Amino acid sequence: MERLHLVLPVVLLIALALAILRLRNLLAIAILSGVYSLVMALIFTILDAVDVAFTEAAVGAGITLTLMLAALSLTTRYEARKAPEMIRRSVALVVACTIAIALGYAMFSLPNLGDATAQIHEHVAPRYIAMAQADTGVPNIVTAVLASYRGYDTLGETTVIFTAGIAVMALLWRWRTERS
Repeated sequence: MERLHLVLPVVLLIALALAILRLRNLLAIAILSGVYSLVMALIFTILDAVDVAFTEAAVGAGITLTLMLAALSLTTRYEARKAPEMIRRSVALVVACTIAIALGYAMFSLPNLGDATAQIHEHVAPRYIAMAQADTGVPNIVTAVLASYRGYDTLGETTVIFTAGIAVMALLWRWRTERS
């Protein structure tokens, strides 16, 4: 009963994913993808990962949904059904289910939520607390972790998002010029 607040959003995610798989209306798929990202942001907030939740909401529900809607303005609204595509979709579904089962199995080896004896609380967190100001010169531990210890990680994430946005814009520009 204590994890009901986590189970309900996960069930909603599964329902959204199944609805996205079944729909052929691309506008509805784009909107449900945005809702999926918002539910993921809610889950990250429940798990006290507010920085990740903010990024998921901004990128997943904001930028990605905007790019999908921009792409839909250049295409048709409904997906065409083709026999070979149905086979590829079935293969993709089998692969996705296999990965989901493997990840579900791997979850059993994770520490319990809030477990004070988890490895991160024994080695990493105490070192950050003790050495953050000496290592980085930043008095705020959270800022030191996000901007200094994880600086390259943040730069990498930003680079990936920027590259993906440029690639989508290039593809849309190419499609638009070919269509004209």
